[in-house]
Amino acid sequence: MALKSSAMTETNTYEVEVTVDGETFMAAVDKVYKKESKKIQVPGFRKGKAPRAIIEKMYGAEVFYDDAMQDCYPEALDAACKEADLKVVTVTGLEATEVSKDGFTFKATVIVEPEIEIKDYKGIEVEKLSTEVTEEMIDEEIERVRDRNSRMVTVEDRAAENGDTAVIDFEGFCDGEAFDGGKAEEYNLELGSGNFIPGFEEQIVGHSTGDEFTIDVKFPEEYQAENLKGKDAQFKIKLHEIKTKELPEVDDDFVKDVSEKDTVAEYRDELKEQIAKRLESESERDLDDKLTNAIIEKVEGEIPQQMFDNEANQMMREMDMRLRQQGMDMNTYMQYTGMNADSVLEMYKPEAERRVKMRLALEKIAALEDIKPTEEDINAEYDKMAAAYNMEADKVKDIIPVESVTEDLGVQLAMKLVKDNAVIK
Repeated sequence: MALKSSAMTETNTYEVEVTVDGETFMAAVDKVYKKESKKIQVPGFRKGKAPRAIIEKMYGAEVFYDDAMQDCYPEALDAACKEADLKVVTVTGLEATEVSKDGFTFKATVIVEPEIEIKDYKGIEVEKLSTEVTEEMIDEEIERVRDRNSRMVTVEDRAAENGDTAVIDFEGFCDGEAFDGGKAEEYNLELGSGNFIPGFEEQIVGHSTGDEFTIDVKFPEEYQAENLKGKDAQFKIKLHEIKTKELPEVDDDFVKDVSEKDTVAEYRDELKEQIAKRLESESERDLDDKLTNAIIEKVEGEIPQQMFDNEANQMMREMDMRLRQQGMDMNTYMQYTGMNADSVLEMYKPEAERRVKMRLALEKIAALEDIKPTEEDINAEYDKMAAAYNMEADKVKDIIPVESVTEDLGVQLAMKLVKDNAVIK
């Protein structure tokens, strides 16, 4: 197999001509014969036992050529494109031009990765988020812990307030008639949560345990039930019980219950360290995001749409894999969300475009700066993957080619260069 010629026909599009030698082609033909002959009945022979020469005499010498060429195309085209130094995005055309027992020649039209330009990637100015931990942040964290350790208690001596949980019976009427789905008994409703239609929760506030009353509401125009959209309705309510959260006191006993510390002061110091680590992590992610946006804006070049489409499809496959790990699949997810394959892909397109541009930019920076990971870097990455997959490093090397790992590390090192040279405020 060899590259015969390669020529650009338009931006990011090449026509590649490839030859496949006779030995390779005939080996492919023999492979197809062994597979297909099992299905062929020839008089005088048991099914699948007819010699190749007999079948070719009956059906023509080229009977297995098409399938054999199909088997040869991928490897031959891949080798030819590597020889031509073309990074193929997709193949849009394939045509055999000469075929004989001595081999065949074909032409392929391929879309390739673009040559992009990027300048001024050093010295990018970005603002880093503050990582200062304030006393208010510590107080807010303590309040969240108090809320998680709260308990519900019954209120006897006052009317319902926002934040309370009201235990109610309700039945809804529209035009004087009860409607489906409008009735429940001893329903726990958190007042102020906004879970019910506008005006419902607000009209329970101020009522006391044992009250029976009617409230008037109006269903939103975009309500899911067609027969209730925009309609006036009345709900008969019976308020059985009012419950509220009782938060624990912040004292040394509370601290011992929720942490390994003994005093409030020690607990606040521990929370300060935890919050500082979280803020630093959030700040670094935000910084990386800002640098990514800045780099993407500096990309110049015509990027083929197929690259964005391929990335969006890859993201969709990754999502399907994650869903399957959770006991679901993409079809079930789309049924639940009312989406289809096109709308899921549309959802991924902005991030797919961002990923493609960023990858191309960093690959270009790595080339401009002659960034190459060392053998030590590559082996360390294989060891990291082996630990993640719970496999031996040599087996990971058999699955993931070194070229792929080298490219990924080059991209990471290029991003480090950009970050190290950024002007961070």
